[in-house]
Amino acid sequence: MGAQLEISARRPFRLRTSACVWTAVLLLLCVAMALDTKAVRIGSSEDARVDAFSAEAYGKKAFAPIRALIEKAAVDAPVLAQALAADKAAAGETYGKPGSVGPIFPVRFTGTVGEGRAGIFTVAVDGLPQGLQLRVQTGPALNGTEVRDATGTVAFGQFTNQIDYQDAGSALNNEVKAQVLGTLDRDTLSGKKVDVVGVFQLINPSSWLVTPVRLSVQ
Repeated sequence: MGAQLEISARRPFRLRTSACVWTAVLLLLCVAMALDTKAVRIGSSEDARVDAFSAEAYGKKAFAPIRALIEKAAVDAPVLAQALAADKAAAGETYGKPGSVGPIFPVRFTGTVGEGRAGIFTVAVDGLPQGLQLRVQTGPALNGTEVRDATGTVAFGQFTNQIDYQDAGSALNNEVKAQVLGTLDRDTLSGKKVDVVGVFQLINPSSWLVTPVRLSVQ
């Protein structure tokens, strides 16, 4: 009976000792975490977000030089059409840049705007072969990354990841919408003559979908 009382008396002491040990361990962990934590002022040089990629800033900075390169390299649409009809591979090497599913070409033309649907208008251009449909996308939505890829000066390796690379293409399209198409009246565009410099990816040789980097209505 005395032994049982002694064991029972020892158990609360052991429980209290174990609880004290775990409390001490937790306190040490908290102290270590506090010592390892450093307060960083927002916007300071140590703020990791300072170096984060800004697609909007990239688009505003990169669009002007990219547009200048496209305008410099742009080929008259009839000349390009003739070169493609003669030898697509040679035309791609001479006038285009490699793309994911086909070469990307800078092109210029003057023509009369036809019917439009969802912001995409046909344009009749003198000198193009019969059966070749030329269309221009005017927004509000712009699809593709042709503006990003048209010059060969923008590469995936310049970005941290695929998301930033894709966002760069979207940001350049946003600049097209703001700087090129922002004041365009789509409702009255059909029937008017336009001067266009833009880019397209050759997917279907008989149908070009051009993203403009410069568009003026005569």
